[in-house]
Amino acid sequence: MTTNHNHHCHCCSCNYSETSRRDFLLTAGAVTVGGLVLPYLGNAAEEFQAKKRPPLINHTLKVQPVLTYDVPTRREATSWRSWGGIQSENDASAEKAKITSELSEMGEEVDFLMEMRPLILVRTNEQAAEVIKGDYDVLIIYAAGGNARILETLTKTEKWNLMFLRHDPGPAYLWYEIVSPRFLRKTVDEYGQTGMDNQDIVTDNYDEILWRLRALYGLKNTMGKKIVALGGAGGWGAGGRTAPARSQELWKLDIVNYPYKELAPRIAQALQNQSLVNHCKEKAHKYLKQRGVSLHTTREFLDNAFVLREVFNDLLDEAQTDAFTINSCMGTIMPMSKTTACMPLSLLNDDGYLAFCESDFVVIPSGILLHYISGKPVFLNDPTYPHDNVVTLAHCTAPCKMDGKHRERVKIMTHFESDYGAAPKVEMKIGAKCTNIVPDFASKKWVGFEGTIIDNPFHDICRAQIDVRINGDCAALVEEMKGFHWMMSYGNYMRETGYALKKAGVGWLDVSEKKKA
Repeated sequence: MTTNHNHHCHCCSCNYSETSRRDFLLTAGAVTVGGLVLPYLGNAAEEFQAKKRPPLINHTLKVQPVLTYDVPTRREATSWRSWGGIQSENDASAEKAKITSELSEMGEEVDFLMEMRPLILVRTNEQAAEVIKGDYDVLIIYAAGGNARILETLTKTEKWNLMFLRHDPGPAYLWYEIVSPRFLRKTVDEYGQTGMDNQDIVTDNYDEILWRLRALYGLKNTMGKKIVALGGAGGWGAGGRTAPARSQELWKLDIVNYPYKELAPRIAQALQNQSLVNHCKEKAHKYLKQRGVSLHTTREFLDNAFVLREVFNDLLDEAQTDAFTINSCMGTIMPMSKTTACMPLSLLNDDGYLAFCESDFVVIPSGILLHYISGKPVFLNDPTYPHDNVVTLAHCTAPCKMDGKHRERVKIMTHFESDYGAAPKVEMKIGAKCTNIVPDFASKKWVGFEGTIIDNPFHDICRAQIDVRINGDCAALVEEMKGFHWMMSYGNYMRETGYALKKAGVGWLDVSEKKKA
């Protein structure tokens, strides 16, 4: 079963074209400047041809369900069967049909790329050993029966494991009775099972299975993500100096450092290509004609922002990735591009890419994770001091399509600190619930809370700014917050984030209202 309802591309597995635009450039012609291979941009007389960009990258989550059971033989005057309603091959066949139907029904609610494999019946340890040789990411064990050794064999630590138990309306499962004392705790008080704990066990409720799978989908797509770091990888403040190394170690990020000295001639050529410039002017014109979009800066700044987006897109195509961040974005890029990076990053995020300012690898892993969990653009922001259960979040690079589909009202203004370029002041949806992640410098424990957007103020701070009501313990947030930058998305994904972080080995403190008790 593969179902997709979100804004990502509809292919399976890693959806990036094997034939990149870089391959095309090598055959179509190139210009060399100082050893750098630049794309052939043509001249003013030629009509610019819009490039077909490769699809966004989304790795499909592969799920293998397994039903464990036993077929006991009646013996007189002694106990011969364990608890549970699956006691024969006919019972197992009926349960297989029921599970298959339930998984199909759940699949209709899936809003991420998932492949559900056919259910496998397991009665012996040898059969279990064969299952774990398979190519899957997540194993769902329907623990109707069978001995603990079978479960231990199935619970491979290199994979993610879930267990489904049936209670009501039945048939009741054996392990609904004894999963804690016999499997997780090995008949003692201390937990002793690797590869599974209490958070991986679900009884009756497929919604509980679904959000865990969404979390694991987000984690799979975060681990090993390739990201272009224009101007090099960095981290905010003294605490962030080792953030790139930690991101590579903990999240296995593949960071491609791209120096400004190689970018400068690319931007210069792009701005000199009148055909490309005319194309970008037309794109900017169409953008401004959309309902709810207004211009409050020099039009040339916006036109140049669309040119800069084309340059950024080329870098991504050549690196064969869809994730990007820029260092020294409040100075170095401006003289080169004759605008700011704010609007290009916003446009990239609206197109489904991952685009972050400041190259802060303290917070960037949280943005990648939240993006894939939520299926929406994410907002890297500067937080203020929480007070009276309110906090102001602001930055100049907010996505305009925060729900991934619809553009919010947006004013195109200058970047605040420089009063230069083009930056979006996004009027985010009042009343929208949002997930807020507060990463720490050390990647030991992140803090998070559900919030509600209550205002779009207009302070003399970064252009996109929102007041968020903290639906939880404000005092605990103030006491526990670490690091600097935060990450936000529309929707409540607190459970998914915490579950994924535990699998990654990072602590999680949810100070939302439901946690106060």
